[in-house]
Amino acid sequence: MNKPLRREPHKLLEKGISWPRGQAFSRLSIPADTLDGIDVANGNLSSSEKTMFAALQGLVNKTQPRIFLYEVAPEGKNKWPGHLHLNIREYPSTRKWQLLEKYRKEIAGVVLYTTEKNAAYRNLASTVSGIRNALPVTPADYAALTRYGIRLPVLEDLTKLPYTTAAEIYRYLYDHYWKACTQQLLVSLSPGVETRIRDIGIASGAAFVWLDPRKEEEKQVLNTFLADMKAGESIILGWWPEERSGVGLGTSRGISTVAADFYENASVYAGMSHIISLPEVPKMPKLENKIYIAVFLSDGDNVQYCQHAMSKLWDDKSRGIIPINWTVSPALADLGPGLLNYYYATATPNDFFASGPSGLGYALIYDALNKKWNLSGEQRYIDAYTKFTQPYIEKAGLRVITIWDELNGAQMEAYTNNCRYLYGATLEDWGRGAPLKTVTKGGRLAFIPNRPGYAGNVDDIYKKWQQQIKTFDGSKPLFLAAQGISWKMGPKDIVRLKEKLEALSPGNIVICRGDHFFSLFNKAHQLDFNLTLSPEMEISSSPAATDAAYAADGTPSGKYKWVSSGNGAKWIRFDFKQPYRIDRYVIRHAGADGMDPAFNTRSFKIEVSTDGTSWKTVDRRSHNTDNVTDRDITPVTARYIRLSVLDTGKDKTARIGDIEIYGSRTMD
Repeated sequence: MNKPLRREPHKLLEKGISWPRGQAFSRLSIPADTLDGIDVANGNLSSSEKTMFAALQGLVNKTQPRIFLYEVAPEGKNKWPGHLHLNIREYPSTRKWQLLEKYRKEIAGVVLYTTEKNAAYRNLASTVSGIRNALPVTPADYAALTRYGIRLPVLEDLTKLPYTTAAEIYRYLYDHYWKACTQQLLVSLSPGVETRIRDIGIASGAAFVWLDPRKEEEKQVLNTFLADMKAGESIILGWWPEERSGVGLGTSRGISTVAADFYENASVYAGMSHIISLPEVPKMPKLENKIYIAVFLSDGDNVQYCQHAMSKLWDDKSRGIIPINWTVSPALADLGPGLLNYYYATATPNDFFASGPSGLGYALIYDALNKKWNLSGEQRYIDAYTKFTQPYIEKAGLRVITIWDELNGAQMEAYTNNCRYLYGATLEDWGRGAPLKTVTKGGRLAFIPNRPGYAGNVDDIYKKWQQQIKTFDGSKPLFLAAQGISWKMGPKDIVRLKEKLEALSPGNIVICRGDHFFSLFNKAHQLDFNLTLSPEMEISSSPAATDAAYAADGTPSGKYKWVSSGNGAKWIRFDFKQPYRIDRYVIRHAGADGMDPAFNTRSFKIEVSTDGTSWKTVDRRSHNTDNVTDRDITPVTARYIRLSVLDTGKDKTARIGDIEIYGSRTMD
């Protein structure tokens, strides 16, 4: 039996910043009713002034989010503030000093720096800024502040330092400031990026670095930082001078990278409610001898993609016509829960959300392009990473992970054992050798190659599948998955792909949501799947204030709970219309949606039946306080399952957010 997942509900902070145990990023308080905004993209601010205002934003917002920076927003300057109901009072750039004057009492002083010797001094100054609660300013900025009458003491003067190389400067940072920084977060950000995630890094007290692992001297310095960080606790936020060497080096220590170097206003968006309202999940199609296809759009691990490019694709009028699998970052549950909730609230039943590579942040476990294992013998690292990933994919409702690039058997076992929320995972088949094989673990978790992986257009996908589809004989189901580059294709392209494939095998093409794709695959191969997704299932209950169907609609959120009050018996019954070998159940109680755990169902029993008349108890729980009950049971063949609530909890009202029953088809 696996220990049930415990997840604390989000408590909105009125003031200040916190870092709850097990949380990847710091938690800020709720934004002020009105925020002060300034346009740093079009306001004629100098490069150093932009950094100064990003620091001001971080230092002020760590007490309460009150400053918003307008930056380059391809989705539209006011799109996200409008969607998230932020009231912003914009200061013109001509009044920039007045904005700074408004908050100067919250600033302890300044850190003097110059980038004349090396741009890396901007990152060093930003690091010291977060530690000393000070603004990073150049001598010219400091003179301008003084002329305006803003007199702040110089707390640190970095202008006299003799170092000229990045390795020297970041070695100095490590020797003099690293111990005062959080070791849970390292911000890897080019010093040429003046703003973006500087706010959240400064608010969190993180170190800012930009080191290239391809250069041996810089790699050695970088390794000194990484050696102090912990797998399963620490995150690298930002990006790298080169993708695979940087992400790979972090992965070799069990530390993933959350791509975010152009993510904006994190210190505002991270302060919004962290309760994620998951959308309803439609029932899967009936399993037939057809061709089941899942197309995933790439790059959702990149939180700025979720903020910018995905926002534009989301407005495509073709969205919703056929199923599309959108990759998003589980880190948005911390860094942008409002963004995630917007996508979920506006999703159609054909919009499915999967995790970008390879869970909580980008971990490049095997580098297929360079034929190099970044993680092989260090099983403790993959265990730590997958355990760190599990609560985030569950909170964000992500049932599928797109893994870059490959996994060995032991690593697949780690995902299977530690990420019980998953329905399946994809691997990247780059077509540079023998094709990757589909592998299943634990009798339930399939690892299916995206073939092709990272396709530049739908014609590449069509060509890869053309022969298989053209010669499909209908004797058994066929399952095909692919990943397309989101920067190069969108909903209308996938609609066109469906039309082209239909011409090859009319009436046999079923484009699938990722959860349906993996569940149908499992059903076809006598593997465990969530039986409540079955279109044949019928659900009924004792009298309740809400429909019985809410107990198995894929979401524990808001109005979608089954709620029953009063003194009568309280039960929910499932009829799967045929016998299944059942071995697991999951119940999401009131706390899974952020309610007080005191409202969780306290005692209950699970019963099974083959005829709907004679019942056998297969599990009973008492004194429950967990938000989620996830239990393996001794396998039993049954057609019917019944949950009977014995003790509702605090107020004599039963609240069941969602129930899942896992089993496999019995052999005929």
